[in-house]
Amino acid sequence: MQIPIARPSLGPEEAEAVNAVLASGIIAEGPITRSFEYEFATYCGAAHAVAVNNGTAALHAALLAAGVGPGDEVIVPAFTFFATASSVSMTGAKPVFADVLRDTCCIDPDSVYDRITEKTKAIIGVHLYGQPCDAFLLREICSDRGLIFIEDVAQAHGAEINGAKVGSIGDLACFSFYATKNMATGEGGMVTTGSAELHNRLRRIINHGQSEKYIHTEIGYNYRMTDIAAAIGRVQLSKLDEFIRVRQENAAYFNEHIGVHGIITPVVAPGRSHVWHQYVIRVTDDAPLSREGLMAYYLKEKGIGSAIHYPIPLHRQPVFTLIGSERGITCPVADELAETVLSLPVHPGVGAAERQYIVDSLNKL
Repeated sequence: MQIPIARPSLGPEEAEAVNAVLASGIIAEGPITRSFEYEFATYCGAAHAVAVNNGTAALHAALLAAGVGPGDEVIVPAFTFFATASSVSMTGAKPVFADVLRDTCCIDPDSVYDRITEKTKAIIGVHLYGQPCDAFLLREICSDRGLIFIEDVAQAHGAEINGAKVGSIGDLACFSFYATKNMATGEGGMVTTGSAELHNRLRRIINHGQSEKYIHTEIGYNYRMTDIAAAIGRVQLSKLDEFIRVRQENAAYFNEHIGVHGIITPVVAPGRSHVWHQYVIRVTDDAPLSREGLMAYYLKEKGIGSAIHYPIPLHRQPVFTLIGSERGITCPVADELAETVLSLPVHPGVGAAERQYIVDSLNKL
């Protein structure tokens, strides 16, 4: 049996939607993109949504719309994908790394408090692996200090906190539709906001800074989504709740049935719905095999895909090392997670037979 770590969930409906766009002759940004934006905003419970061509563009545009620039600092988690921090650097601002919580792998609000200075402009909370961070507390911290709160929802489409969809909590929220995300357009992204002012600025930023055709009121970028990508996105959005149901079913089965000494299964924080972009175990020193041995030899031999998300925390990335060291920043939990986490297949392509095979293979260790 071969079970890949990730696989896009695409069907004939997506192909039909793309063919309709091709037949229309409007293959760049057009009416399908506008429909996708409206439907996505409605799904998230946000007033506005702006489609872009990837998740990094979403983060960059959101930061620019928030007025982040040279001389500013933006607090980000030390344990997440690189783009959360690199997008801050792209504005000329400085990412400042906060530690994360061991159980959820999400940003630690206490560490955030410690990082706030007079230069802090914004905080980015990442809903890592599909688990929502403590977004309402982070929003409160930002509100009390006049900061911008940005949600990074690249891995958590459809997740909720006490019934509120992520993407509706922050001043701005950024999504990715990369090929292996919970819903995918190949490449693509979205920014949601409740602010008409931020929405209007986003529209200019992603379209060369144009306030109207050929009138450029600021420096902008070509971050527009195509109608081809939007057509796929609309179909994927209609399937998202079913995708989430299957991921949750798979994760619940793993949590109930995996029982190996030294392997810690993930938890879901109270009041939050986890949408399981990744199912991430922690392999401790007490496990029968090292993480690398489990991944490179045992699971590989069994045909079970696995991956490390992420092997190097951001404060230890070569490009960011000086930023962390100059302020004496340490992130011990992020360091620990980078040495122990291992992702297993949880995507909708994992059916009953596949998940049982994964469980049986692990429990034989």
